[in-house]
Amino acid sequence: MVRIKPLPADTHPDLADTLETYKKYLGYPPNSVLIMQHRPRVVKALAQMASAVWDKESEVDLGFKRLVAYMASRTHGCSYSMAHAAEAAHRVGLDDARLEAVVDYRTSPLFSEAERVALDYAIAAASQPNAVTDELFARLKAHWTDAQIVEITAAVALNGFLNRWSDSLAVPLEPEPKAFAEKHLARHGWRAGRHG
Repeated sequence: MVRIKPLPADTHPDLADTLETYKKYLGYPPNSVLIMQHRPRVVKALAQMASAVWDKESEVDLGFKRLVAYMASRTHGCSYSMAHAAEAAHRVGLDDARLEAVVDYRTSPLFSEAERVALDYAIAAASQPNAVTDELFARLKAHWTDAQIVEITAAVALNGFLNRWSDSLAVPLEPEPKAFAEKHLARHGWRAGRHG
């Protein structure tokens, strides 16, 4: 059941460039953003934050950062954001084998020790209450610079906002990420749920 109807992409002409950016990157403007159009400044604020988090000049590989977002969303239990993060990881060139193995990252040979600790951190940071301990943070700092930790934390935090937004409003999942998730994530328990 749609809780708040997504507005047509041409509702606010001043958002045309922002929505075109989503369309260029995803192939469509996401329903989460189309719903945000009810308050255009929220769309603009999200676009600024997303642009900073997913910056091509990132020190952390964008595909891996999308896996961080996926694990944060998985911890939150948000099917909508899990599907989007997984599809985005694929779109920026992450090998699908790594995506499909990410739930077993602690033992999979496809992940380095640095990546394992970053994914441990993503799960702990996304947990309620927050589960980041001094010991975990020390492990993280042994592998990642302060700037990289800021990037990883920003990906978790941005997805925290999007997870709560999408789940609270039961944002309908678009066909593209839904099909991708059904192919790559369902074996690990992913279901569209309220977003289906």
